[in-house]
Amino acid sequence: MRFYARSHSSTCGVDLHRRTMYLCVLDAEGQIVLHRKLPCRPEAFLAAVEPYRAALVVGCECLFSWYWLADLCQEAGIDFVLGHALGMRLIHGTKTKNDKLDSEKIARLLHSGHFPLAYVYPRATRATRDLLRRMQKRKLPFDAERFYAEGSIDRGGAPASPSSKSSRFRSESDKVRTRPRAGGRTSPTNAPETRRSDSPPN
Repeated sequence: MRFYARSHSSTCGVDLHRRTMYLCVLDAEGQIVLHRKLPCRPEAFLAAVEPYRAALVVGCECLFSWYWLADLCQEAGIDFVLGHALGMRLIHGTKTKNDKLDSEKIARLLHSGHFPLAYVYPRATRATRDLLRRMQKRKLPFDAERFYAEGSIDRGGAPASPSSKSSRFRSESDKVRTRPRAGGRTSPTNAPETRRSDSPPN
């Protein structure tokens, strides 16, 4: 796990949601200079952080709605970092949890150098990333043992030879198909049904 270790005169923690966000800005000494709930609009965010933009870093948790904030900070020349959701134990492990406290904890993790980093995907590759993630969610889990057992591929990664394939992959002409018979027994469908002349009558 990598942590953000650069020092800034101002650090901003953002607890981000779909329609609202809570900002907490700390100065170089770790004192709160701004703690406010705002709508998720670019002009509202830029107006709130304007007095601290000289050496500001903004951090938020890696959730579903961070794309617009990352793009906005990039266009405005503000440093932006993304927090790894599973690594931010300080937020998820506390007894009391709300937006105001979460924004302060994000800011203090950032200020203290304990902010766990996640990769900020560039705008050009996000559509492909999202598409692959949606496809992955719809896939059935890959059963490797069954894949090998059925003879589609050998353990070394090469296609399996015909002799190593399972009998279920034989051609239909090689299979002996059966059909139900009275009494629960089966008989081959390709077997002749003529009775021998010397067989006793029923």
